[in-house]
Amino acid sequence: MTGVKTKRHFKLKMPGAFVILFILTILAVAATWFIPAGSYSKLSYNKPSSELQIKKPGGQIEKVPATQHELDKLGVKINIKQFTSGGITDAISIPNTYQRLKQRPARIAAVPNSMVRGTIEAVDIMVFIFVLGGLIGVVKASGAFESGLIALTKKTKGHEFLLIFLVAVLMVLGGTLCGIEEEAVAFYPILVPVFIAMGYDSIVCVGAIFLASSVGTCFSTINPFSVVIASNAAGIDFTQGLNWRVVGCAVAAAFVIFYLHWYSKKVKDNPESSYSYEDHESFNKMWSVTSTDNGENTAFTARKKFILILFVVTFPIMVWGVMAKGWWFPTMAASFQTFAIIIMFLTATGRFGIGEKGVVDAFVNGASSLVGVSLIIGLARGINIVLNEGMISDTMLQFSSNLVSHMSGPVFIIVMLLIFFVLGFIVPSSSGLAVLSMPILAPLADTVHIPRYVVVTAYQFGQYAMLFLAPTGLVMATLQMLDMKYSHWLRFVWPVVAFVLLFGGGILVAEVLVS
Repeated sequence: MTGVKTKRHFKLKMPGAFVILFILTILAVAATWFIPAGSYSKLSYNKPSSELQIKKPGGQIEKVPATQHELDKLGVKINIKQFTSGGITDAISIPNTYQRLKQRPARIAAVPNSMVRGTIEAVDIMVFIFVLGGLIGVVKASGAFESGLIALTKKTKGHEFLLIFLVAVLMVLGGTLCGIEEEAVAFYPILVPVFIAMGYDSIVCVGAIFLASSVGTCFSTINPFSVVIASNAAGIDFTQGLNWRVVGCAVAAAFVIFYLHWYSKKVKDNPESSYSYEDHESFNKMWSVTSTDNGENTAFTARKKFILILFVVTFPIMVWGVMAKGWWFPTMAASFQTFAIIIMFLTATGRFGIGEKGVVDAFVNGASSLVGVSLIIGLARGINIVLNEGMISDTMLQFSSNLVSHMSGPVFIIVMLLIFFVLGFIVPSSSGLAVLSMPILAPLADTVHIPRYVVVTAYQFGQYAMLFLAPTGLVMATLQMLDMKYSHWLRFVWPVVAFVLLFGGGILVAEVLVS
């Protein structure tokens, strides 16, 4: 009798978020040994003295009058009002000032050191996330989530995708108008349990929130942290090229919503077709709040309705604060903390109250559940610290400018798109990359006789196509929050990256040809 041999298929297992970032930190340290160090002179505006300050690659500081004449002498084609009015606050690179510097190789001790320093730098967003987690814990302890979901699922039966559609549209608008990205973390706790109750998976949750907001930011129209600051640094008005960006944003929004509809329908019809199905039990256990208990605990009482209203209203207040008042994470955290205290009082007292210890424990447990997410953000920033202190970012920028300097228009802009795609991994901050690269790369458009706004558009498309993927950006924190594997996310998001590069490349070539 012949035995039957079963084949064993080798399956490559993608490491988790912490391991990926640890490996990237080691690679960043190694890069500082092999990539030449160098720097451009940096120009900034000193508000107390009303002067322009130039920091040379060697560290020398020179101060000059804050006049348009001085900017012209430096070859900086930016209106002086952009500096004096606060339109540009970060130091920008001065063209034609790049100098090679003595190599600054990072030591092995930089690996743990950068992790700690990156975490310290990210303390503002970490506190915000802890407060958010505490607020979630208290609302869950009150039973308001559970009761509200039971009521909601009854009312939305048969129209589940409508909520995904509305969320995606709002996130695209938030991204294109004001650059909501890191702030989108706050929306998962309120929406993920709803999506689970409607039969969707973790990828639909990330797609409707993170992906939609990132697509909106990729096709920014008036986002001050992306297209506005990049246009300022390029020496142009941000309204230049606005019509192209509006059309691009509309098409991109339609693509993302269609893609979400296709995927969510597939998961709804067959849950096993989910790209993250192997982790669905742990995901549901972490985020699902629905109970089969039909007793008093699930009754949607007036107090639970009031608690849920208080919880929901924190989010439009946050968006208003960011857009109208310039709130940052400390202020947003304080706002969330205020509502958390009110909800803690309502949850602790009354006939079904859980007492002072109960609400405090709920807050602490909720905050502790997001420790991993907070640490991920700090570790990602640590990688950028290594690269910046190794002084290799400007070297790559110098190489990029030399690469495209003698190309024809359409080829120039496609190569520029790919350059920003690579630079997006090294500098994941939209405003950071704008002030670093625009004064150097935007003037190159003049040499090939195309408008500078086309380079600004290439910066948007290229950087954000990378930020859908780059572990150095917000992706890892998002996946950690939802306990999703990076490999599952890659499988879902690569068509969107391809769309941005192909469709965005088509827009760029069209802009060049009609200019």
